Amino acid sequence: MINVIIIEDDKEYRDVICEFLNSASEIRCSGYYSTCEEAIDDLDRSIPDVALLDINLPEGMSGIEGARCIKERYPEVNIIMLTIYADDDHVFKALQSGAVGYLVKKVKPEELINAIKEVYRGGSPMSMKIARMVVDYFHKNPPPEPLTEREKEVLQKLCQGKSYQTIANELFIEKSTVKYHIHNIYRILHVRSKGEAIAKAKDQRIV
Repeated sequence: MINVIIIEDDKEYRDVICEFLNSASEIRCSGYYSTCEEAIDDLDRSIPDVALLDINLPEGMSGIEGARCIKERYPEVNIIMLTIYADDDHVFKALQSGAVGYLVKKVKPEELINAIKEVYRGGSPMSMKIARMVVDYFHKNPPPEPLTEREKEVLQKLCQGKSYQTIANELFIEKSTVKYHIHNIYRILHVRSKGEAIAKAKDQRIV
């Protein structure tokens, strides 16, 4: 049996969802709350498998703040945001706060049931529009390419003020190889000069 709690200030909507969940096999609505504070106080007594959490809660902390607090205290709870918001700002803040699923409230009942079962099995269910938004974001903003260990060594010596020839001598490589590594470092760090590379390396604690 998958134990689910609902954190939703709209009593009518909350009651409908709770009743529907209790009618489904393998799922039990073990608690429902209008604020995150109420839910968190209760979690000490009974930790659910899944929490359905709205973002816009007029009283107390927001759903995003609540998600962060719940995950810090009870990391085993799987949080699905169930909200009217479908913009990228709310989506990414919710995911950064620890939510593993994101559904809009117009989701069909059977899709909600499947999402709860999916997240319980380790998945990350999202409405189609949300999933596409996440994919598009990472296509436009790919994760930074890491520096190789050799590139880090070259950059570290560059930060120490050493010349290309000195770096080559200390690493037992050709000067042309040092230049090749520095070219890659500039490309990966998105800089155009030695000064910018050193500043970024220190700012981001790369070396």
